Amino acid sequence: MHAPMTPIFHKLLRPIALFAAATSLAACGSGVDPGYSSRSPRFATSVSVNNAKRDPSQLFYAVHESELPNFPASRSSEFAVHGIDVSKYQGDVDWQAVKDAGVAFAYIKATEGGDAVDSKFQRNWAAARAAGIPRGAYHFVYWCRPPHEEIANFKSVVPVEADSLPPVLDVEATPTSRSCKRTLYREEVLEDMKKMLQEMERHYGKKPIIYSSVDFYQSILHENALAEYPIWVRSTKYHPTVRYGSRKWTFWQYRSDGAISGVPGAVDQNAFFGSEEQWRKWLAENRG
Repeated sequence: MHAPMTPIFHKLLRPIALFAAATSLAACGSGVDPGYSSRSPRFATSVSVNNAKRDPSQLFYAVHESELPNFPASRSSEFAVHGIDVSKYQGDVDWQAVKDAGVAFAYIKATEGGDAVDSKFQRNWAAARAAGIPRGAYHFVYWCRPPHEEIANFKSVVPVEADSLPPVLDVEATPTSRSCKRTLYREEVLEDMKKMLQEMERHYGKKPIIYSSVDFYQSILHENALAEYPIWVRSTKYHPTVRYGSRKWTFWQYRSDGAISGVPGAVDQNAFFGSEEQWRKWLAENRG
């Protein structure tokens, strides 16, 4: 996804409840995130770090280091169905040109926190539908507002429409916020997420999707937490297997600097896990 409308919090996921490494993970190196410093730790974790020198930005690989060349993000080309996600930062999108470029679906930022609304949402929402592109809306979580305020904001902006894609809850860590210094602990976060997801499902009649960054997943959603909900993963360097292990995913954001006809600037690109036939089936099941 894209940078939030407003900064979210100053310290990124300070000490989070320790969690055990999955058995599929290679075990070597330090158990502390390589981004750790004594003044501002990102995570405290029992998960081992593989090859911190080469890739110090994340916690662990779920495949052996020697296998990494077999899992590049370019394997996204193996999937038949591709889409984009947009926010106000893409400017005025020409949705008919996007459709002509072969984009199969789009997710559009609607809201953030308890009161922020993406200034391009209404335009994008209507124009994507007019172009015949299946589209859904997503909400970016601001961790210092109560769950009911977050989803009330989303519901006030995104209409209930049978042909829209399931709503998405975008959960990420945002370390640069000046206004939200809440420390995120796993059980508290999962409880808040579950409240938001349940209300989304109740209101829209569709099981929502969780969008997660790698660091958030490895700290909060590991070991199949909230596995009853589909997940949309971000992994722009590797195939999701490297960072998310065996977790089954529905969408994969494999690029953040894509170029698509009709979009003025760089845009996120995503793949659907399945064939064109499976995509048609998924659409039929998730649109009225």
